[in-house]
Amino acid sequence: MTHLIKTVLFTDTDGRARFREETVALTEGKPQALLSPLAPSSGWQLRMSPPGFRSSFHCTGDPQWVFILQGQMEIGLQDGSSRVFGPGQHFYSADVLPAGASFDDQVHGHWSRQLGPDPLVTLFLRA
Repeated sequence: MTHLIKTVLFTDTDGRARFREETVALTEGKPQALLSPLAPSSGWQLRMSPPGFRSSFHCTGDPQWVFILQGQMEIGLQDGSSRVFGPGQHFYSADVLPAGASFDDQVHGHWSRQLGPDPLVTLFLRA
């Protein structure tokens, strides 16, 4: 495999959050340990969400990678669709509020929740 799949949560031209898949080329390293090019980051945070956690609709403040370390995280969109991410999975969260827009919880953003009996532990890595 010479690439990985990157799931991206983004704001589409209509202001609504959507998912898309992109490839990340593994152009560096050695055949037994392929690497992507080094990308900049501006810090990281760990979060623990107890069983029963659910957010309201919101936009991502600053684009960031979200890595699931423990438990399960569901991300829901305005169109009623959702995706579940478990330990070892990740996505790039970039559904920022469109320039000049005022947040409308009927149009913008996504919600997230913890699923199952285990607390949700995530690592946020700012881009």
